[in-house]
Amino acid sequence: MAYKIQDTCIACGTCLPECPVGAISEGPIYAIDQDTCISCGACASVCPVEAPVEE
Repeated sequence: MAYKIQDTCIACGTCLPECPVGAISEGPIYAIDQDTCISCGACASVCPVEAPVEE
């Protein structure tokens, strides 16, 4: 299952360099490309507000 970013995202950018496949895109609330995500959890492990969750 892929991860998705919840509305609690504060767009801090901490997750961007952690994604090994570049599935995260910037915006007011960041987004994860469901087709690219490999469900590694790297983004979730560094997020200060626990916005990325596995679907």
